[in-house]
Amino acid sequence: MPLFRIRGGVHPDDRKDLTAGRAIESLPMPRLLHIPLQQHIGAIANPLVQRRQQVAKGERIAHAQGAVSAPIHAPTSGRIAGLGLYPANHPSGLSVRTITLQPDGEDRWHASIAGEPDPFALAPTEIAQRVADAGVVGMGGATFPAAVKLSLAKRYRLTTLVINGSECEPYLTCDDQLMREEADAILDGMRIMAHALCVTRVIIGIEANKPEAITAMRQAIARLDRHRREQLEVATLPMRYPMGSEKHLVQALTGCETPARGLTADIGVVVHNPGTAFAVHEALRFGRPLVSRVVTVTGGAVQSPRNLRVPIGTKVEDLVEYCGRFREEPQRLVAGGPMMGQPLQELRVPVMKGTNGILALTAAEVGTQAPAACIRCGRCVDACPCGLVPLTMAAQVRVGNLDAAASAGLMDCIGCGSCAYVCPAHLPLVQFFAHAKGELAARGRAKQKQSATKRLAEQRSARLEAQKRAKREAMARRKREAAAKQKAEEQAAGQAEPARAASVAEVD
Repeated sequence: MPLFRIRGGVHPDDRKDLTAGRAIESLPMPRLLHIPLQQHIGAIANPLVQRRQQVAKGERIAHAQGAVSAPIHAPTSGRIAGLGLYPANHPSGLSVRTITLQPDGEDRWHASIAGEPDPFALAPTEIAQRVADAGVVGMGGATFPAAVKLSLAKRYRLTTLVINGSECEPYLTCDDQLMREEADAILDGMRIMAHALCVTRVIIGIEANKPEAITAMRQAIARLDRHRREQLEVATLPMRYPMGSEKHLVQALTGCETPARGLTADIGVVVHNPGTAFAVHEALRFGRPLVSRVVTVTGGAVQSPRNLRVPIGTKVEDLVEYCGRFREEPQRLVAGGPMMGQPLQELRVPVMKGTNGILALTAAEVGTQAPAACIRCGRCVDACPCGLVPLTMAAQVRVGNLDAAASAGLMDCIGCGSCAYVCPAHLPLVQFFAHAKGELAARGRAKQKQSATKRLAEQRSARLEAQKRAKREAMARRKREAAAKQKAEEQAAGQAEPARAASVAEVD
């Protein structure tokens, strides 16, 4: 199919040879699983279990709260060992509410686990509900609840489902290997999602450096009958980072540009990940909730890089141990890819639904160049896929003028790191912009809080004034009633006096 040109981007060394083609291995069940209740964008899940409770694999142990949330399920059978705080898989390293599960070694599925023989006989709303019940979220790292996106047909006029198989981040190969090994299952999940979205076109975009995955997906499509494969196509994407950015991928495939700060649904397109499609297949065909995922463990410091299928809640330390630990002390630990991944503070943090990679990078891979002054060369401008001017935004952020940075397009930055990659001064541009966005968000929350406080104060004043007015009116009403009563009594007394006088005269 014809592709459309997108601006900017960079060509980093992909370093995928460390794990490309390595078959997915199942990690032996660890001694303990630490399952965070916040593994998705939206409201934190609410626990349903208590300490010492026995649970089966796939049993719901925390339910979703609110419209944007996702339930959590037991990754294996065992006993709930604790419910408390545990370090998060997050740069802050702060602790979050976590359920600790002690596996019993039986890996016994819950009795209620059952699939649907024909998912295409279900209504789109029923498919979305089953995906929601399975706790499926975006597996590419964004972790947005998949059921919410599968319900967009209610509000948007959709035409196309795009499966983002580009996996443009260096080092990562988990999606590549999943497409090689589970092409039929991914294709089935794609078709189920297309049915839920009521779209007539499905495109899976895969970068050219994954020829085996491209072949596997095309062969899977060829195995379908003619009617079913008409709506499906595989597009070979150019090797350019960040081709996996949702809006840029859609533009490359369809030629349509997503409005600034809008959704791809605004132009009729919904984007999902191959891992998400596989999870939808598992949820609808077999009734299995999302309790494990494929993770790439790699980097120059790792003794034996691999692609591993890992139970949710497994400590990163267990993955590293299975891969032979480190050949040298890593300079940096990263969850995700090197461009947009999050630094890890320690190895005992757990794998979550959105963890697609664990990188242990050496000093040579990280680089040790100290930041210098900006020379205004403009390379960051050429590299920015969003058409922004990073050097101007960075200059405003450095002097604290965040409003000017926002006016220059700060909130349209996708944080891809292309600008920092090409910067000859080695400026931490991504960190500048992330800090500025966080500060603006904090200011926005403070402003909302101030407005809410003012509104509540005004409502309280109005309520007190209404109470005072009601008291005055009640007092005035009582006075009128008392005066009317007194007047009535006086009138009655005045009418009774002549009657008594006449009665006395008759007696006389």
